[in-house]
Amino acid sequence: MPPASPPDRTYRPDRWDRFALRRRITSLDPERDHVEILRISSGQEFPWDYVRALEFALFRTYCVPSISALLARTGEFERRPQQRYDDTALLMAELVEHGYDSPRGREALRVVNRLHGRHPIADDDMRYVLSTFVFDPIEWITRYGWRPLTDHERLAAFHFYRAVGARMGIGEVPGTYEAFREFKRDYEAEHFAYSDSNRRIGRYTLDLFCSWYHPIPSSLTTRAVLAMLDDRMLSAFGFPRQPPWLAASARQALRLRAHAVRLLPPRREPSLTSRPNRTYPNYPTGYRPSDIGAP
Repeated sequence: MPPASPPDRTYRPDRWDRFALRRRITSLDPERDHVEILRISSGQEFPWDYVRALEFALFRTYCVPSISALLARTGEFERRPQQRYDDTALLMAELVEHGYDSPRGREALRVVNRLHGRHPIADDDMRYVLSTFVFDPIEWITRYGWRPLTDHERLAAFHFYRAVGARMGIGEVPGTYEAFREFKRDYEAEHFAYSDSNRRIGRYTLDLFCSWYHPIPSSLTTRAVLAMLDDRMLSAFGFPRQPPWLAASARQALRLRAHAVRLLPPRREPSLTSRPNRTYPNYPTGYRPSDIGAP
């Protein structure tokens, strides 16, 4: 793979040209320019969708007993679920916003590798988690995005996270988009299964989601989240299935939101590390990536 081009921070779309960023993306090379493409796609075109998709992507990984058991042993989800969520979100945002080979990107990768290096993690589990960062946002935006993703965006996500995986020492990541997608599908078919640790970590995650919408009764938030999970995830967590009308209503609400977003002007600046978070106030002002993570 050739070296990735650093993201171009000089391009600003015309305020009223809704598809200017899409044209910018398709003018780039999805392999060489994958850093810039993913930065535009996740930070300007679909910032809200990427955040929601990655929340559910992490939730999805807890359907694997070996992954949930490790998280249960560390106690991180029991003691500080919000910080663990913010740590993951900000470290990934640093890589996308600045590029994994930038000074801040390299610092973020050192933190990621330090945190993972504390625990024995199976190579397939690492590859699987990496695959969710590629494909879960693609699947979410295909269903609920304000416009379809381009092939450039799909391929750029693959090349970006494959490069990140190499820098994390994750070996044998499949070499093509299609092969990596097949790996993810086969891994889930083999490894998704109910376990008590899945249920524990899933419950902590549901409680975290509910805490973000505290004016709403937690029972309603819980049901809305469960309505968005597929049957295989519900079985792996041991969570109850929700009425079909609730799932249909949730999906329709997301599609209505997409229609509204389509009418908005393009975002002129990326929204990545500057999103509000509850653990590191005013991030990134006054922070370095090395400040992220449990001591």
